[in-house]
This record gives sequence, structure tokens and C-alpha cells, in this order.
Amino acid sequence: MTAFFANPDAMILLTGLLVALAAALPGCFLVLRGSSLMTDAISHAIVFGIALTWLATGFISGPIQIAGAAAAGLLTVLLIEALTRTRRLNNDAAMGLVFPTLFAAGVLIINLYAREIHLDTDTVLLGEIAFVWLDTTQIGSMDIPNAVLSLSVFAALNLGFVLLFWKPLKLAVFDPDFAILQGLRPGAVLGGLFALTSATAVAAFDAVGAILFVAFVIVPPATAYLLTQRLSVMVTLAALIGMASALTGQQAALVLDVSIGGMMALMTGAFFALALVAAPGKGVIATLLRRRNDRLSFACRTLVTHLYSHADGPRVDEENAVTALESHLRWSRRQVRPVVLRALDEGLVRREGPMLVLTEMGAALGRETVASVAPLIPPRPQSDTQPVPPGA
Repeated sequence: MTAFFANPDAMILLTGLLVALAAALPGCFLVLRGSSLMTDAISHAIVFGIALTWLATGFISGPIQIAGAAAAGLLTVLLIEALTRTRRLNNDAAMGLVFPTLFAAGVLIINLYAREIHLDTDTVLLGEIAFVWLDTTQIGSMDIPNAVLSLSVFAALNLGFVLLFWKPLKLAVFDPDFAILQGLRPGAVLGGLFALTSATAVAAFDAVGAILFVAFVIVPPATAYLLTQRLSVMVTLAALIGMASALTGQQAALVLDVSIGGMMALMTGAFFALALVAAPGKGVIATLLRRRNDRLSFACRTLVTHLYSHADGPRVDEENAVTALESHLRWSRRQVRPVVLRALDEGLVRREGPMLVLTEMGAALGRETVASVAPLIPPRPQSDTQPVPPGA
């Protein structure tokens, strides 16, 4: 174990995995609630909490600093929610008002009173995961990075909070009114979620920076949302996608000799792009196939309706011939072939020489379609003038 904790690459990867896990757990509920960008507001507003806590206590790290920064994050959420409830501002406008104000206040405090200490906005926002192995605490015979210790604690806290309040969290996200009727307190549960998110952001900022933390909170849950409709599966997938992004991001950064944190964030976007294209239910490919299938189904119904309308007419041989579909339905030859094949496969029509003849199933579909559109066809206007008989 001593050799493991002394390995810089292993500690960088372990830090990335812990951040991914700790961020994905609250991130899933924030994405589903539509409050994912609240993490961006929190990550900037904690600068105000860090600066104010240092000004009041003199601490730039430790539990007191985490508590102060988390309180600033919670204050951000409360102010945004309060402004939104006034109905004078939308949620995005309230967010754009609150967090720049608190962030600017934090930057001013740092510039005015903290010029002589190691406390700057770049550290909070960007961080540097490549150096986490240098800041350690000795436990027994092992020197364990402080980032690993703090993020392990918050990953465990977030996991415990989600498991303990699983049902209230679900109701608070999907149906807060029903949660209130059940005697639950969705506001308090969401407040705890935001407070934990703020505290986790503070624990992560020195190691990976607030920007990478926001990427881990939002992108893996959004990717998992494309892949499943079950909340439990979504949370699991989000954690796995985040950790896979950390692993592949580190390996790619070592090969390309670029920023490790930046590459980890980029890999979250790569996994999202892959899911966006190939997700079985909501991906681009599935959507295009579904739209093509819908167009074919509609075209089949149009074909069946056409055949049904002319089935007993005097020109049935001409109207219901395959070669007549191009001119009568204004379809190209390229459109006719897949529609006819779909109708044959579904047993709606059969071929009799050059003609298409409705099966019993096709006739029923045609009759149903004609009956459904008949009330929508306006009646022909009646003339007030009686026709004059010939020879009158």
C-alpha cells in the first residue's frame, strides 16, 4: 500500500475517480430537476465563502473553510430560489444575477486583504490535479494525498445521503407537491443536496478546480440520461461514465502531453457525444430510424387508403396498378418501392400481376382511415339556383 500511495500516477487517477463518483451522485438529481447549472453558480460563489471565511477565521483550508464555502454555496441557492419565487425573474436570470455578484465580492476581498497568502481565484477555478500527490498527510507509515482523503470522505457522504434519502430525493425531483402531501420535506432534502454539492466542490477545487468539478457533475449524468429511463441505473451509469472519463482522460493526457484535468473534462464530452449518436432510445441514429419508420408507416396507410378508395371503382385496374402510384400519389419511384415492400411485409396488400390488392387486414385499415377523415372533409356547397332542364 505504501508503494501505491507513493505512485504519482496512481494518486492522480484515484483523485479523478473519487471526484467523478462524488460529483455524479448529486449530479443526477440536479440534472433531472433542471438545476444542473446551479453547480456552476455554486462553484463560483464558493470563492466568496472561502475569502469571507479566511477573513473571519484566518483559515485557508480544513473543515472550517469547507463549512464556510459550503454555506456560501447554499446561500447562492437560497438567493436564486428566492428571486425566482418572486416571479419577476426567471431562474436563469436570477442565477446570472446572484453568482457573478458573490464571485465578484470574493475576488475583491482576496485582492484587498489576501494578497500576501496563497489564495487566488485561478486556484479555485482551475486547480491542478497533476500535483495532488505533493500535498500529503502521514497516516501510519503512508503519506496519503490530502485530496484523496477529503474526496474519499465526501464520496462516502454523498453515497450515504443518496441511499438514505433515496425516496425523498426522487419525490423532491419529480413531484415535490406529492412529497409534501406524504409528510416529507422536499425543500430540506434539496437543501441538504445543495449543501453537500457545495462542500464537495470546495473539497475538489484545490485538486481539480471548480471547472472540472462542474463537468463531472453535469456531463456524465446527462450522458446516462440518454441511455436509460430508470433512476437507479442512471446513477450507476453516471458514476461509471465519470470514472471512465477520468481513466481515459489521464491516459490520453500522458500520451499527448497535455493538461490532465482538461483531458478528463474533454473525455466526458466525448462519452456524451458517443451516447448522443448511438443511444438506443434517444440517440441521433435511433431518432432517424424512428422517423423513417414513422414516415413509412404513414405512407403505407396512404397507400392502403388509396387502394381502398378505388377498389370498387370502374378504373380499378388503372388506379391500383403499381406503375400508377407514381403519378396518382405523386411519389417518386424511389419512394414507391420501400412503401410497397413494407405493405407486403405487414400483410396489408398482395400482388396480383401488375396490381396491388388489399388483404382483409388492409381493407380494415383503409376503412378505418376513410371513416376517421370523413368528418374532416367539408361538404360541397349547394347551389341556390335550380338547374334548367335540357330543352326548356
